[in-house]
Amino acid sequence: MKTDILAFGAHPDDVELGCGGTIAKLIAEGKTCVIVDLTKGEMGTRGTDETRRIEAGNSAKILGVSARENLGMKDGFLVNSEEYQIMIVKMIRKYQPEIVLANAIDDRHPDHAKGAKLVSDACFLAGLRKIETTEDGENQDVWRPKHIFNYIQWKNIKPEFVIDISEHLDKKIEACMAFKTQFYDPNSDEPETPITSKDFYESLTYRAQDLGRLSGVAYAEGFTTEKLIALKNFDGIVL
Repeated sequence: MKTDILAFGAHPDDVELGCGGTIAKLIAEGKTCVIVDLTKGEMGTRGTDETRRIEAGNSAKILGVSARENLGMKDGFLVNSEEYQIMIVKMIRKYQPEIVLANAIDDRHPDHAKGAKLVSDACFLAGLRKIETTEDGENQDVWRPKHIFNYIQWKNIKPEFVIDISEHLDKKIEACMAFKTQFYDPNSDEPETPITSKDFYESLTYRAQDLGRLSGVAYAEGFTTEKLIALKNFDGIVL
């Protein structure tokens, strides 16, 4: 079950919005990725649990991830509890990722920052041998990811690095728009929310374009990191 990247989102569509282009790029380069949604997004103004489940599945197919799981935590009421930590520990040990992607460290929706801290703590705990967990009746091996990177969401947090998604922006937007109940639809008669406007839809492009402008590429996604990143050389850096 080992995967290269394990991407967590507090809600279905968080991963797509925050790092969908990066995931599409990494998969195109031969990496494997699994998405884990912490909640079903059941408190969302639009849609239902069932529509969000279907939309999440459709988006996963667009991105080409190996699997997508939902932990069923309580939307709007995420807490950094032992119960929730262990649920995430089991996912980390199940998929043994080298890199974990998680929610923004600070954001408009309180679940995002809570989810970021919850995932970070669980990544540490997953490496402790005295915490025993099982999967399908078998003991899991301990595992601690090498890196935790937090994507950027509503707030304009200054990134510590960016990923060039110039060739994958279209797939990111397609994956986001698979969540048809959540985003811009001029024919919808459901209540408006901050993410259903045409401006928000257009922001998927212009925010990526602005990060690209600042880093010398066409489009980019930004991340923060919990620790310094050491480069072996300058290969891969856009000069």
